[in-house]
Amino acid sequence: MSRPVEASIDLSALRQNLNVVRRAAPESRVWSVVKADAYGHGLKRVWGALRETDGFAMLNLEDAIQLREWGWKGPILLLEGFFHADELELFDKYRLTTSVHSNWQIKAIQDARLNAPLDIYLKVNSGMNRLGFTPDRVSTVWQILRKVPNVGAMTLMSHFADAEKSEGVERPMQRIEQAAEGLECPRSLANSAATLWHPETHYDWVRPGIILYGASPSGQWQDVANSGIKPVMTLSSQIIAVQNLKPGDTVGYGSRYTATQEQRIGIVACGYADGYPRIAPSGTPVMVDSVRTTTVGTVSMDMLAVDLTPCPNAGIGAPVELWGNGIKIDDVAACAGSVGYELMCALAPRVPVVTV
Repeated sequence: MSRPVEASIDLSALRQNLNVVRRAAPESRVWSVVKADAYGHGLKRVWGALRETDGFAMLNLEDAIQLREWGWKGPILLLEGFFHADELELFDKYRLTTSVHSNWQIKAIQDARLNAPLDIYLKVNSGMNRLGFTPDRVSTVWQILRKVPNVGAMTLMSHFADAEKSEGVERPMQRIEQAAEGLECPRSLANSAATLWHPETHYDWVRPGIILYGASPSGQWQDVANSGIKPVMTLSSQIIAVQNLKPGDTVGYGSRYTATQEQRIGIVACGYADGYPRIAPSGTPVMVDSVRTTTVGTVSMDMLAVDLTPCPNAGIGAPVELWGNGIKIDDVAACAGSVGYELMCALAPRVPVVTV
């Protein structure tokens, strides 16, 4: 490796975060959500550190098959189910659990030739209006599926749009209770925020995602700072050049930063082509030589600039943390008007990744 930018994945932090989930929902089993290549951390890198989970939840059939081939024998849930009826042959072969959210999926399951029934998660639209059956239809759909020979165990599944808010699950839970009226059914409802902050939603299975990787579901690190959750991904680089500015000198494309006094800045080998957000403004936090400072100027494709005033001894080769334990990814994302989810998933393929 010649260019110094690097992402490191702390597997012990990942295991710690799973333990936090266990403590938050001690009576529930855990679906560890590993969609989007484990939120940019690399499914192949991290799944072994999550072996103590009860099951894995994801989107891509190909990823589910990979997990089976790597040796995972426990439950695997496809959160959006199958996209084409002919995929049911592979769901059957690899013993995958499918969500069901549309009428055509019911018909496909009825018509499929399977070696054994498939477990299904029936999706309730709790008001988010992405996927799922409206509450008034769920009982009818449940009874239809219950009579289908190709259907095994059934679980009621839903999702929350506002679980990071103190009252964010009240109306969705009313819709879910309406849907479940008269049904004896296990439930899987809680996402990361509900797992942490709404124990009334836990039921049989929780589905944590972002908290496994060490960021806050609210986008505010202070909301999870005392939870025991630890950042898993650290994006780091080095200072590769130093510039001495005079008052009036500008920095970067668009000349969006102007020095008001003499100032040293460092040029860091990291830019938006590495996954750092281009729209992060001057003032976004960064750590240089273990000292907290900020960015200055517009982020370039391959470089960004940082203020070296707080760290006068830092020079070429000084270590830089873009996000990680010292600089929380939520704080960087907030400056960029985004969320930690997006930054994790945007890590570029050209960035070398090491596991710790």
